[in-house]
Amino acid sequence: MKQKYAVVVLFALIIASSMVSLTSYKTTENLVTEDVNQALAKALDEQQSDVISADTIQVFNSHLQIEGLRGNAVLAVDTKKGFRPRPQVSTATILSLSDQRPSMILWSMVFLWSLFCLYQHRRLSALGLYGGMMLQDGRFVNAKGCEVKLTPMQQQLMEMLWQSPSHQLSKAEICDALWPKKPDASETLYTLIRRLKPIIEEHSDLKIESDRGKTYGLKIK
Repeated sequence: MKQKYAVVVLFALIIASSMVSLTSYKTTENLVTEDVNQALAKALDEQQSDVISADTIQVFNSHLQIEGLRGNAVLAVDTKKGFRPRPQVSTATILSLSDQRPSMILWSMVFLWSLFCLYQHRRLSALGLYGGMMLQDGRFVNAKGCEVKLTPMQQQLMEMLWQSPSHQLSKAEICDALWPKKPDASETLYTLIRRLKPIIEEHSDLKIESDRGKTYGLKIK
């Protein structure tokens, strides 16, 4: 699998895990809100007063249908609404009540896939693979080990770019190496680059980039 596809899968798993977790949390939050509101309404109706007392809290808890809320839901005074009591439930309590098992399975997959991506990256780096291509026994091959057919001049240019620490060379360096006796090899270089580009892009994740015709380099797409 190409590295960019592995990264896409990783991000897809992360997004899926987050969405499943958030959906479960929101669903539980709605159920909790309904439960505490009905419990408060019944408690206030029984005591026929908006004043919060120890008895109010006890009755409120007795009317909660979700067992995990009893002792975890609190009553606060809402000063914006005439000091009326308002139920509150912490985020941690809602999270503990929500079903996070599907999300945890997905997060486990994220962890395992991350390890796989790291292993692949290190393995390919050890093989000298760059952008889905490597130089092996004087030949360029793709990630599957198939040879990339190049003309002698294309091969020479690719080796120069490949062996450069930055995978980048100036126009002058290329022209001096490939056409040392030619006063101006600009057009010849442009033609060579134009024909080489589609071959490289077809067989790898690399592309040849130019900086205003002054430098040329191999970059991962």
